[in-house]
Amino acid sequence: MKKYLMILNIFIIAVLFTACKTGNKEMTNPLLSESKTPFGVPPFNEIIAAHFLPALDSTITINKLEIEAIIANPEPATFDNTLKVLDLSGKLLDNVSAVFFGLNSADGTDDLQAISGDMRAKLSQHADDISMNGKLFERVKQVYENRGSLNLNTEQLSLLDNYYKMFLRNGVNLPDKEKERLREINLRLTELTTRFDQNLLAETNDFKLIIETQDDLAGLPDDVIAGAASAAKEMGLDGKWVFTTHKPSMIPFLQYSQRKDLRKKIYDAYCNRANNNNEYDNKEIIAEIANLRIEKANLLGFPSFAAYQLDDRMAKTPAAVYELLDNVWEKAIAVAKKERDEMQAIIDAEGGNFRLAAEDWWYYAEKLRKQKYNLDENEVRPYLELNNVVNGVFTVSKKLYGCDFKKITSEFPKPHPLAEVFEVTDADGSHLGILYMDYFTRPTKAQGAWCGSYRKQYRTGKEEIRPVVTIVTNFANPVGDNPVLLSLDEALTLFHEFGHGLHNLLSDVTYKSIAGTSVKRDFVELPSQIMENWATQKEVLQMYARHYKTGEIIPDELIEKLQNAEYFNQGFATVEYVAASYLDMNYHMLTQKEKLDIVRFENEYLQSIGLIHEIVPRYRSTYFKHIWSSGYSAGYYSYIWAEVLDKDAFGAFLDNGLFDKTTADAFRDYILSRGGSMDPMELYIKFRGREPAIEPLLKSRGML
Repeated sequence: MKKYLMILNIFIIAVLFTACKTGNKEMTNPLLSESKTPFGVPPFNEIIAAHFLPALDSTITINKLEIEAIIANPEPATFDNTLKVLDLSGKLLDNVSAVFFGLNSADGTDDLQAISGDMRAKLSQHADDISMNGKLFERVKQVYENRGSLNLNTEQLSLLDNYYKMFLRNGVNLPDKEKERLREINLRLTELTTRFDQNLLAETNDFKLIIETQDDLAGLPDDVIAGAASAAKEMGLDGKWVFTTHKPSMIPFLQYSQRKDLRKKIYDAYCNRANNNNEYDNKEIIAEIANLRIEKANLLGFPSFAAYQLDDRMAKTPAAVYELLDNVWEKAIAVAKKERDEMQAIIDAEGGNFRLAAEDWWYYAEKLRKQKYNLDENEVRPYLELNNVVNGVFTVSKKLYGCDFKKITSEFPKPHPLAEVFEVTDADGSHLGILYMDYFTRPTKAQGAWCGSYRKQYRTGKEEIRPVVTIVTNFANPVGDNPVLLSLDEALTLFHEFGHGLHNLLSDVTYKSIAGTSVKRDFVELPSQIMENWATQKEVLQMYARHYKTGEIIPDELIEKLQNAEYFNQGFATVEYVAASYLDMNYHMLTQKEKLDIVRFENEYLQSIGLIHEIVPRYRSTYFKHIWSSGYSAGYYSYIWAEVLDKDAFGAFLDNGLFDKTTADAFRDYILSRGGSMDPMELYIKFRGREPAIEPLLKSRGML
């Protein structure tokens, strides 16, 4: 075996050397060269799009050699010579793919978009080569069948179980003909999901509401108007104002614009993205994805794709998901109808001769909030300046877990020039990881907010590898020298994504495939969602919510208004979310391929569950990125499943103290540091002492 490994290393060196040559000229590919950057972060400032495909080809070749070395080992399969080596393999490949997908999501330039399809296709084919490799599986299977006598620890047993199930769930035992069909399906799904993403980005960037007269700005706050003027200037439309379907632009317009016709125009554009029967239309793509997923599930022995997906999640079955959604829906729709009627009463009192419509909800919700609680969201924004909110998140993290965040202001490789970078250290001063924060919207950035990793935490036996984490949001760009003021929802988003960041940064496991957020999909949102709870606590608000001009701490009167309005608009928020979750499940509960009319399918199902016409699902089919291209297929329910956990878990902090050290240590030890090293419900019970109750969730949404 040692001789084979020596030969393997020679092959790897040869592959890397060959990959760094172009014609007769040698070219250094920074994705393949040993990184000399601080903390070993990717050399972003040296990487160009042309580096990726050659680097991918080379690292796939190397990973194949690594796999062959495992198979060729003449010794009986053991955990160390099979599972441990398998988990450590593909390090170079992981680096290349992590950098590519991180950059492509946050700054998807034309050059990156152009190679995205090839990158994904090659990775899909390589993943199938590994997961359908019968000889490799036989070695894993040998270890799995002997696991009872191997004295493996909990983490090793989890890793072994994950790999064993991965092979089975990816068709390793299928006949060759069915394996080949599964490969075709996987490759086609990769092509379709890539097109879905590209169409959605193009459609989102395509629409512009151009306003040319002051009268059409009626009702809009000054900072919103200034942002629209700045956007117009960047587009060469000086003297005009531009609003887009990017949420930082659209939501304030819907909240404050007095022009119902313009609210409808921008909201219709948002709701019809990739549904305009043009080159960016996603309906046929979705129909094909749905049908291919049915065929894939059937090949693997499952009646539906939902059954296939949920078999490896906390929920286990579609019935368990529907039970939760039904329980919440019944209560939420009643609250939403009450909210609708209250807003209709405002319209009637003002002499409006129309029924509330979906595009009106934000506008009249603001009026209702002011009427019921004397609270205008614009009262809160001056206290939520971006840097203050970031400092608030840092303060909460330090008080809970002892983390420090030191901003690196010297020259340092960054994924985007506007990103900020921090070194994160533990209470004892030891290095925990590097954190990038990329705040502002741009045309090349996907919508929404997310947390990702350019490198995961793990241990090789010789060294501790610490993570490189990125948090990406889509806040409005600063206008001139004016500070960026967040809405309360945007502040909650920052706390949310930071919870994912802590899950990665505080990871303390041996094996990279179970590190950080590598947990079951319906458990991954617990660390993120629980962080939101601190954001609005009075004690915490007084730490970070300071007026951007005066430095004044947010007054008690305003905090009281916020707390009084805690349940405001929760019917709407819950209904739009659960409606989207139902829609996701309904697509993936299909058991037979059929010619899907996407618009008809969506409309008929939403009518069948009793969705009121004044509310549109949080995501309609053609822009439901979560389920068609981002891993949440038959899994969008995960947010509310995890909210049951997070509200119940936060109860421990409410009982013991917001920053009680014993409770925080337990949450770090059993949730944040363990990754996927144990069954998630077992981890939760170790933290809480029992299974979660649903009542805290219902109470938090004003439904008890």
